Amino acid sequence: MATKLPSFIIAKPIPRWASLISSFSSVSCVTNAQIPLENDHKPFYSIECESAVRFLKNALCPDNLIKALESTRDLSSAVKVFKWASLQKCFRHTAETYSQIILKLGMAGRVHEMEDFCYEMVNVKCHHADEAFSSVIHSLVRNNRLTEALQVLQIMNRGNCRPSIVVYNLLLGAIVEDNRDFQSVLFFYKEMVKAGNIPNVETLNYLLEALCKDGRISTALDQFRRMNKKGCKPNSRTFEIIVRGLCVQNRVDESIVVLDEMFELGCRGEEHFCNSIIPIFCRANRVDQGLRLFRIMRISDLVPELLVCGCLVQCLCKNIQLKDAIEVLEDMIESGLTPPSDVYVDIVSGLCKADKFSKAKNLLEKYVCETYPHNALLQCYCDAGKFTEASALLEKMVERSIANSFSWSILIRGLCEKGRLRKSFEVIARMIVSSYSLNVAISSALIVGHCKVRKYEDALELFSQVRGKYWALDSTSYGELIEGLCHIKKIQEAAEVFHYMSTNEFPLRSSSFNMLIEALCLTGKVTEAIRLRSLVYHSGTFCSPVTYTTIMLCLCNSGKANNVSVLLAQMLVEGCVFDAKAYDVLIQGMCIQSRANDCAILFNQMIGDCIVPDSETLDSLLSCLSRYSKLHMIANSLDKLVHKGGVFSSTMYNMVINGLWKEGHKHKACNLLDRMLENGWVPDIFTHGFLVGTIAREETETELRACHDFILQDKVSNILAEGLEKL
Repeated sequence: MATKLPSFIIAKPIPRWASLISSFSSVSCVTNAQIPLENDHKPFYSIECESAVRFLKNALCPDNLIKALESTRDLSSAVKVFKWASLQKCFRHTAETYSQIILKLGMAGRVHEMEDFCYEMVNVKCHHADEAFSSVIHSLVRNNRLTEALQVLQIMNRGNCRPSIVVYNLLLGAIVEDNRDFQSVLFFYKEMVKAGNIPNVETLNYLLEALCKDGRISTALDQFRRMNKKGCKPNSRTFEIIVRGLCVQNRVDESIVVLDEMFELGCRGEEHFCNSIIPIFCRANRVDQGLRLFRIMRISDLVPELLVCGCLVQCLCKNIQLKDAIEVLEDMIESGLTPPSDVYVDIVSGLCKADKFSKAKNLLEKYVCETYPHNALLQCYCDAGKFTEASALLEKMVERSIANSFSWSILIRGLCEKGRLRKSFEVIARMIVSSYSLNVAISSALIVGHCKVRKYEDALELFSQVRGKYWALDSTSYGELIEGLCHIKKIQEAAEVFHYMSTNEFPLRSSSFNMLIEALCLTGKVTEAIRLRSLVYHSGTFCSPVTYTTIMLCLCNSGKANNVSVLLAQMLVEGCVFDAKAYDVLIQGMCIQSRANDCAILFNQMIGDCIVPDSETLDSLLSCLSRYSKLHMIANSLDKLVHKGGVFSSTMYNMVINGLWKEGHKHKACNLLDRMLENGWVPDIFTHGFLVGTIAREETETELRACHDFILQDKVSNILAEGLEKL
């Protein structure tokens, strides 16, 4: 049975061969695709054609024709030469000459012409056509011409050429690697089997890989268990696919079970398997399994890749398995591998975290002559406050010529972070004597140092020097300077620092920015605060709800509540998450503006976000909505608030109950009264009168009866009514 490939396998649909895609025939009834032959006397239109023909006229044979086709760069000229050769007496094309022109056309994407020559090759019944077609398919796949390769396969089947399982596997692998949808893979697999090709382990591996890529790991696992029934024994690649697929789906424990099965079956992981799986286990933080595979590799004299070793060492250090990490390092060195600097840095950092500074130092002295790992140890010394050791290490680095400017800045920064400004100047003096120049990292460190000892004006002077050189501070020193200037009330200078840094696209930490905005608002410079807030886009500074809240509160207190809505719109556009304070300020601002509807909408959203307003905000809101008879708009939210034990007072209860009654929502008013009584609050006389008839006598007799019936139906309200009748 011949293979038939659907359109979803072939990326570029070929209308001319639409019938090909729908079905194949195993009968040898090849289309008589005739190629129009050119008259021998017809003039050639290219120099390449004429040159090739002159070469072939007295020496025409298949080998020479192949050489001529290979040397002809212009494809149209190559086709003309091939057709010219077809017209010559006593010459017969071979499978090799056909495969040469077919491949050239396929590589150029000229599929229709390629198909014509494929059919002609089948028609003339060339010897070894199967091998020639297979060779073409291999070349097309190798050069990422999958669509063309699939077309050649179709024609092979139509012409009763029998592709081997190797060819099918090649194409199946290419389809999987090309990330075609699973249906394409499954169809090709089924048709391959229908054509009489028995799948081997490589075929099933591609099928398993496609299943895993499609997220069908359970199906893949089931197919894996049934491989023996299909006469196929899983190999190293099979286990790699299944283990990887399970880990990707966070089924790591199951992947370890499969790994155990692999060893029980006597299947030793090949080099590619181990190099592929070790990083997967490390990423899943199953370093025990990664180390297990690494040791198996070494026993089997397999050499792990450098990146694999680095990944394993990093994971071992993360899990404080420092002895194993050092063993892996020494194994790498014994194997002739040169560990990258990152490996030493991971081990040094791990040893220092375990307070094994001496071991870290000895390790570097024994193996390392690079700057990066020494700088890592220097940083660890400074972080631990071991400045004597750090200074001694730096001196040795200078002697060995492995120190750089960053090495000096690490020690200086460490001293400045601890407020040891005087000592840092001594180190700077040594640095200059040693012919190292000052840089922005040193300046940033000194600014931090001055801020630590509260010499903020000196820090500002240093910043002026940095600014004059068009340098930019690091984020920590930048934040320290802003906060320090705010502390000594130099708000305008702090704003200028932020403006300079933001124009250089350097972000400020959120806490420092909020401090600056708050300082501006406290001094009444709300316009300046709004201007600085607009600069956050340039710098990447995160604008938190606190920033907006601070500005909005200042606007409300300064009589500019009308501008609050602009900030609200910006918050919504930026997707800023409202916190309780933001809601409170917004609602109070809208109450000041008498925007009752907006207040109600915002309050409902607040309760929907499970945020409870403070008592001041709730009081302002209820007063505003009561004044405009809008309490019914928040009745459901008030019910949720009461249910959650919100900040409700007796006065608020009475205000809402009376308001709802006046607005005609008597049922809701009664429900709220029930809640009030359940919570132990006693309604005032005015509220009593509304609900049981003191003031309700002015209403119609029907309304009184309806209200009376409702009260009788409610136990709490009925108790209240009985109590009032005795008064």
